Amino acid sequence: MGAVENWRSVEIRDIPVTKAGWGYELAKRAMDIAISIIVLAVLSPLIISIALAIKLDSRGPALYRRRVVGRNGKPFDAYKLRTMLEDGDPKLEQNSRLLEEFKNYHKLKDDPRITRIGKILRKTSIDELPQLINVLKGEMSLVGPRMISFPELVKFGEWQDLILEVRPGITGLWQVSGRSDLDYDERVRLNVYYVNNRSLPLDLGILARTVPAVITGRGAY
Repeated sequence: MGAVENWRSVEIRDIPVTKAGWGYELAKRAMDIAISIIVLAVLSPLIISIALAIKLDSRGPALYRRRVVGRNGKPFDAYKLRTMLEDGDPKLEQNSRLLEEFKNYHKLKDDPRITRIGKILRKTSIDELPQLINVLKGEMSLVGPRMISFPELVKFGEWQDLILEVRPGITGLWQVSGRSDLDYDERVRLNVYYVNNRSLPLDLGILARTVPAVITGRGAY
């Protein structure tokens, strides 16, 4: 992970490329399946309890499906616990400043659509636990580039095909390096670095840093 710390000073074109070994994909997939099964088994009571709380807190389904771009450009629905009001979009459309921020970053620091429970879920990243199902289905990985929607893909410019070489991850370099505190160019740079240098030690290092990143809540909103 040490080489990643200097990513801000590296131009995307100058990011070094280190090819993963032949057994990397097999080991990564085995790790994805094993950890996802264990975590889902342990945390399923928590997930069910939160789903019930979401239903009691606001109108709408407890589970939200977000259409995103998968490996090789194949679309899929990423699962999340719902954190927004079902009829919250008009609140965003009525605020030109927030609408512009959303168009630029695809996230909002102060989103009026988020529910009371949703604020806690986002701060702790608990809302993303259902994505372990996407991992088991082979649509996502525990570690990888941050999942993106089709409108976001254009922001990756000439690096679009590179990003689509791998499955998006529940966690990744973006999540452990500041999350929403980073601008979109920095996010692209981190994702390109990961794809060019993906390896089992890098994945394990990111997983190890994910827990403290979630606990501190840095860049989460």
